Amino acid sequence: MTAKQGRNIAFTAIVLIAAAIWVFPLYWALTTSLRSENRIVSDAGVLIDEFNLSAYIEVLSTSKLPIWYLNSVGTSLISTFIVLLTGMMCAYALSQLRFPGRRALYLLVVASFMVPVPALYVAQFVLMSDLGLVNTWWGIILPQLIVPVVVIVYKQFFDAIPKEMREAVLLDGGGEFTLLFKLYLPLNWGITAALAIITFISVWNNFFWPFLVVTSESMMTIPVGITQVNDAFGVFYARMMALALLAAAPVIIGYLIFQKRVTEAVMISAGVKG
Repeated sequence: MTAKQGRNIAFTAIVLIAAAIWVFPLYWALTTSLRSENRIVSDAGVLIDEFNLSAYIEVLSTSKLPIWYLNSVGTSLISTFIVLLTGMMCAYALSQLRFPGRRALYLLVVASFMVPVPALYVAQFVLMSDLGLVNTWWGIILPQLIVPVVVIVYKQFFDAIPKEMREAVLLDGGGEFTLLFKLYLPLNWGITAALAIITFISVWNNFFWPFLVVTSESMMTIPVGITQVNDAFGVFYARMMALALLAAAPVIIGYLIFQKRVTEAVMISAGVKG
């Protein structure tokens, strides 16, 4: 065995150990959710030796999980669409149009990274309350539309497009909207898809703001709704794990399907913030 092969084997072993450590909590949650409550309390084993779906049936039939799913999917999709549309249009204006204050506006967008999002929650809650948007989808959505990384990533891409392409479209009689949606957007579908996925996941996983602005159980999103399981059921571990797995399932499935795009989006975001 050569030294290089030994290093490869050692690296592979380390990766497998790290993967096992990461996967074990999910495996433990799955085994717990598939057991009866009596078995959970009396037997601390970690093997899947029982296939009891009663916890999932109880959660789906007695909780408002389907409504929480609807709220999470609806607010996440609307937020993602608006964030991408407004971010793209803002980035296009900053990149391709010339107007007074353009540089100052871009510096303001970059400087917004320095403001912690939770620092805005008090002002945002007061605003949502004054607008009568507490316990509504728009109350959840509007404060989550501030995503400067989308503007910065789009601007960097638009800056890299050759000016000759823009001039050719303008000579053919095309306007700014034609340039943006028929030229620039088709050229960056990959970036758009990556930003859409990571924005959707971010909104889906957001807990603190929906927790503040929503008090009605029927308007809760998944992260907020699962905190109600103890109030509804008491401490039943199988039901808690079943609810947690059902809540995480869309994100896990989405990540497995769009793993490459998610990785690209994380790298893009990290590169901008770095």
